[in-house]
Amino acid sequence: MSRVPLASLIGLLGFFAYIAVAMVLADAVLRQHWVVQLVYFIAAGILWVWPAKWLMFWAARKDG
Repeated sequence: MSRVPLASLIGLLGFFAYIAVAMVLADAVLRQHWVVQLVYFIAAGILWVWPAKWLMFWAARKDG
């Protein structure tokens, strides 16, 4: 299997897992002060970018 389909599958599964965890944690954060909520939702909205970036660069990399 080439890297692109594998990266696509890993990316989709990982993103769905990330969404599930973020939603579960968001339920606990919604009872907190609005500043805590703000920090959490900004972080949760941005943190997925670095693993996705790494996965895209890995999929596009040429061997040899």
